[in-house]
Amino acid sequence: MKSLPILREQGSDKAYVECTSGKVPVHTKCSYCLNCKGILVGARVMPSPYDNASSQIKGGSVPPEILMEAAMQFNSLVRDGSAVACEDEKDGGYAPRFRTRG
Repeated sequence: MKSLPILREQGSDKAYVECTSGKVPVHTKCSYCLNCKGILVGARVMPSPYDNASSQIKGGSVPPEILMEAAMQFNSLVRDGSAVACEDEKDGGYAPRFRTRG
C-alpha cells in the first residue's frame, strides 16, 4: 500500500493528491475510488468510511443517510489527515467504488 500526501490549496478547503490519473481532488475522486483504503491521521491510518457503507449497500436496501454519514466522516478525516492510503500498486489510477445500473 502506498501513501499519497494530501496537497492543500492555500486559503481553501480543497485537497488534492498526485494519483496515477494525475492531480485529483481527494473529496470527489479518492473518496469514491476502490483503491482508497483510508486517511493517515497522525501516525494511524483511519479506514475509509466508504468501505463500510459499500458493504452495507451490497447487502440490500439501505437508507441514503448511510452515504451521507460516510461522506461527512471522510471529509473530517481529510481535514485532519496528511495522506491517503492507496492500494493502487499496479498504477491503474481511479477505479470507481460504486457502479451505476445501466
